[in-house]
Amino acid sequence: MPLDRRHFLAGAAGASGPLLAAGGLLSATHRAQASDDDPAQRRPWPEGKPTPALALPGWDGPTWNLADARGQVVVLNFWASWCEPCLSELPSLELLASRHAAHKLQVVCVNYRETDGALRRFLQAQPLSLPIVRDRDGGTSKAWGARIFPTTVVVDRTGRAVFSVIGEVDWAGALARSWLAPVLT
Repeated sequence: MPLDRRHFLAGAAGASGPLLAAGGLLSATHRAQASDDDPAQRRPWPEGKPTPALALPGWDGPTWNLADARGQVVVLNFWASWCEPCLSELPSLELLASRHAAHKLQVVCVNYRETDGALRRFLQAQPLSLPIVRDRDGGTSKAWGARIFPTTVVVDRTGRAVFSVIGEVDWAGALARSWLAPVLT
């Protein structure tokens, strides 16, 4: 169930430092397009903008490299454990990954600048079955346009970013299914 706009803004306002300075909370366009029922905004990947490379250390495994995922649809979710909308969205991302594993869809959670201790405490309290990679300095999030959390980028089977979604989404819902259907075919 999506959070109301006040809750979404409160979650985004909880961000600090370079997050707010880099891109502000929400643009006037986002506020105008967001509804009370759906605070998320889908944006096509900017025409002519190349898909950034992504190779980050895994939380509990080796480095994960986007180039190695060619042939799969990849859903990159940029998140942090202090972000309430991010936490609300994670269960639907887990469901998305399990429902579409046969369609070669992979969900990867890109954790934004958290310490080992903070991430360990979070995972002890709320285990997560999705792979987690570490954006320790925030550079990858910036390169992918993630200034507000959660931000999710969908990458097609050729390795090209197709669209991003800013804000919490029910990834098991009809709206997200309509966004993903063309990419999964």
